[in-house]
Amino acid sequence: MRSTSLSVLLVAVLVNYGYTALVASAQEEYRPSVVKILATRRGPDLVRPWTKQSPQQVSGSGLVIDGKRILTNAHVVGYTTEVYVQGFQSADKIAAKVLAAAQGIDLAVLSVDDESFFANRLPLPMADDLPAAKDKVNAYGYPVGGTELSITEGIVSRIDCGVNLFETTSLRIQIDAALNAGNSGGPAISNGKVVGLVVSVLKEAEKTGFLIPVEEIRLFLEDIADGEYDGKPQFFDGVQTVENEALRARLGLAAGTGGVMIEHPHRLDPNYPLKEWDVITHIGEQALDSEGKVQVREDLRVKFHYLLPKLAQNETVPLTVFREGKPVKLELPVERERKGVVGTLNRRYPSYFICGPLVFSPATHEFLAGMGEKGGMILQARGSSLITRMFDWPTFEGEELVLVTSRMFPHKIKKGYDEVFGCTVSHVNGVPVKNLRHLVQMLRLASGDFIEFRFADWMAEALVFRRTEFMAATEEILTDNGIRQQYSDDLRVVWEGEEKR
Repeated sequence: MRSTSLSVLLVAVLVNYGYTALVASAQEEYRPSVVKILATRRGPDLVRPWTKQSPQQVSGSGLVIDGKRILTNAHVVGYTTEVYVQGFQSADKIAAKVLAAAQGIDLAVLSVDDESFFANRLPLPMADDLPAAKDKVNAYGYPVGGTELSITEGIVSRIDCGVNLFETTSLRIQIDAALNAGNSGGPAISNGKVVGLVVSVLKEAEKTGFLIPVEEIRLFLEDIADGEYDGKPQFFDGVQTVENEALRARLGLAAGTGGVMIEHPHRLDPNYPLKEWDVITHIGEQALDSEGKVQVREDLRVKFHYLLPKLAQNETVPLTVFREGKPVKLELPVERERKGVVGTLNRRYPSYFICGPLVFSPATHEFLAGMGEKGGMILQARGSSLITRMFDWPTFEGEELVLVTSRMFPHKIKKGYDEVFGCTVSHVNGVPVKNLRHLVQMLRLASGDFIEFRFADWMAEALVFRRTEFMAATEEILTDNGIRQQYSDDLRVVWEGEEKR
């Protein structure tokens, strides 16, 4: 009996040893394909848009993929002036450049100047399916705290579909492996295949990180095959669930019918197919439950937005809605970018125009995020359009909010005026402002004795300047503050006039 027990124990030890040796061997095989990314970043200075932030050294991780390319996160290489990649166990830093990037889903692809870099660094196999909850996963990368490759182990905690800062709905895999800054862009491997790319760490919770799944990566790589990123088909209508019994009775929904109700249609155009009180019951042939989710696998239920990229054909997606007591099939136009009155920089530097003591720039979500919680509360308290119209669709072609994005420059012509930093310009000389280009045009063509500015914020006072003094002050202010250029390059033609193009 004792001999049998010892034999069983010995077999278990040998099996475990064999498994451990197999895992270790696989990890050795994967390591050369994970690279360190080193970059110098100069982000935009959102309150001084005529300049950039001071250079900042950043690092992240990346994965060798087919086509002699490197996959990483867009935030790792955003606003970078220099990018280098460093291979496993190598001291060489090879110059690289960004081939394509998608801010909304946080993915980017790099190429390197010296393609011999890929001689012994092969693409790793990508998983065909999403992992399951509790699947073991190893995260590879170069986090802060050391210079060599790090491998941490965890399990898949859950898979969900969420909306990020840039209003892009994406699938995310949550894992409990230990991750830190610098892990971003590194691969997560399960059962010998890449299941996702590390994208972020939840600082408020211990050992909580997120991956961009291979599904999202493949969509991105397919999109950029022609050299440009077009974006994911998105759904921007405001919806609410149909769980409440009184609401279901009002809508006439039968028991067991799920869906989401259109609360705020994305567009009010009469030709737009979705209307208030419509209930989306199916996307394609897939039924929605009463929380607006679809069953994509026996163990996985996610928001219906997940199916949009899969079902989009010719920029439309088939839906079935319950309207006035009967089902209606329709084709919903999908958009790849929300072009609202408050936009996003999307890895660009902001447009700006300086005139007199004022600095004007289009409203962006990045500017609002940079204001922080306290700044956002101040804007909300004074009824800022940046808050009240944050998600509004333009009411006419080309509409955008124009802000005063800097504190007024010191100059005698602003005597007695309160600060209008962060305020939305509503009128110039009594004419409603359509966008920044329109504001610049109005100032260029102004001919009266005065220039008047009104603001949408209810606490902001009107500003009136003598036109000749206002224009003369501009050059004095630029010189006094060492500002090289009065406007961003895209506004040169607008300010100087078409004849000087």
